[in-house]
Amino acid sequence: MTATHEVTNQVPDPYGHDVAADPALLAVLHRAGAGWAEPELHELGRLAGSEQAAEWGRLANENPPVLRTHDRYGHRIDEVEFHPYWHELMRTAVGHGLHAAPWRDDRPGAHTARAAKFYVWGQVEAGHTCPISMTYAAVPALRATPSLAERYEPLLAAREYDFGLREPLGKRGLIAGMSMTEKQGGSDVRANTTRALPQPDGTYRLTGHKWFTSAPMSDVFLTLAQAPGGLSCFLLPRVLPDGTRNRLHLQRLKDKLGNKSNASSEIEYDEAVGWLVGEEGRGVRTIIEMVNMTRLDCTVGAASAMRYGTFRAHHHATHRRAFGAALVDQPLMRNVLADLAVESEAATTVAMRLAEATDRALAGDEHEVLVRRLGLAVAKYWVCKRGPGHAAEAMECLGGNGYVEESGMPRLYREAPLVSIWEGSGNVAALDALRAMARQPATVEALLTEVDAAAGADRRLDAAVADLRKQLGDPAEIEYRTRRLVESLALVLQGSLLVRHGDPAVADAFCASRLGGDRGGAYGTLPTGVDTEAILARVRA
Repeated sequence: MTATHEVTNQVPDPYGHDVAADPALLAVLHRAGAGWAEPELHELGRLAGSEQAAEWGRLANENPPVLRTHDRYGHRIDEVEFHPYWHELMRTAVGHGLHAAPWRDDRPGAHTARAAKFYVWGQVEAGHTCPISMTYAAVPALRATPSLAERYEPLLAAREYDFGLREPLGKRGLIAGMSMTEKQGGSDVRANTTRALPQPDGTYRLTGHKWFTSAPMSDVFLTLAQAPGGLSCFLLPRVLPDGTRNRLHLQRLKDKLGNKSNASSEIEYDEAVGWLVGEEGRGVRTIIEMVNMTRLDCTVGAASAMRYGTFRAHHHATHRRAFGAALVDQPLMRNVLADLAVESEAATTVAMRLAEATDRALAGDEHEVLVRRLGLAVAKYWVCKRGPGHAAEAMECLGGNGYVEESGMPRLYREAPLVSIWEGSGNVAALDALRAMARQPATVEALLTEVDAAAGADRRLDAAVADLRKQLGDPAEIEYRTRRLVESLALVLQGSLLVRHGDPAVADAFCASRLGGDRGGAYGTLPTGVDTEAILARVRA
């Protein structure tokens, strides 16, 4: 075939880099005392930046899981089949301890190190991080019943990915799921109608329907059901100790906007066998420990996606020319890219600070317990809410190429809204922050103490904090304006962290555009005087 022209202005593939070479991420890792994890983080980062890993993510999404309810003889099997590369993604995540491994690791900053790896590896493919996150989050809930934790926790934390339908305690490692949502309740789990009847042998029989259960191929599930004493938490294995299948029937897989690689299902419990976790009637209190951990991962996941989008937009702009110059050298594009980078670093910094707070809270630091309680709700709301707009702008930086599937940007765009919905959508997260402030007023003071550590360092931050205090002191229509209040909390927390610990150019741009009022309604409206070169140099790092 005769060539009609020579192509000179196409962008090379964005592979061969170390995803962990992220200044904001590494700074928090060392500040939290988890620098010991950096060699493994870079090992994972180089794999995450490889073409091989990108292929794993692409094909796991282009070949989504398939439900097989029955075998050819008509027997129920309730199996989900995955593309082989899904298992490679899972094997890598488990092998590097992105699941429950830190619960069995007594090194300082173990949870921060795990969050950093979650952030790096999540940039390859987000769907498989759902079961990884749920496995991480299952451990603190299980500890409400020490006898169950003693048996299952070592296997949940094991760095062995052992896929297959077998009795859990006979496997080399386990994956956990959570199953709470019902048709009539959604986030209002107290409206659940699934019932659990106690048996003479100490187990319960659960009957009911779960409307949304992700990762139905997990080995065990934490679920909520109405016991005689009220809403309670239970552990259900897919295979019972005698080797028979538990009566958890997969009805269908959900056809979702994104998150295609990850199976999400409806489940029918037909007198399924479960073990009580915690006490009867205290199911929400028991499982909230799981929810807090997965909310941390929602925030880390949103920050991870922002970093990926920023990197891809910057890579394209660096190698693409238009109107006689590289896109990255044109002032308006530099404004857009720098704005995306500022949002990304602010998200990374607050997400990793909350991972650090998790380490310190688990070590018994009461101040960090309070910071984490309110900070998680605030960051879950705000950082996750910022994700979809960020993904859209990053995609637009690639022009028409970004709208094409093979660029990877449409997948990022479809994935972005999930973490804002999962574990309580925007209103639920905002109201949870309000609940924390009302029931534990000390959480507000703890967060303000964190923010006030930067007092006097930036006049725009000081003014924003003063305005926040006025909002906190006004009880009028507090629930109606909760989103505005939680947004203000998130912004001053991000601003304080960047002013104290971040790059000066990033901190200045954040305060000028997010706190100073000198900003338009879209990305790319940073005010003049911002050091875009210093900001973009951190993306190139």
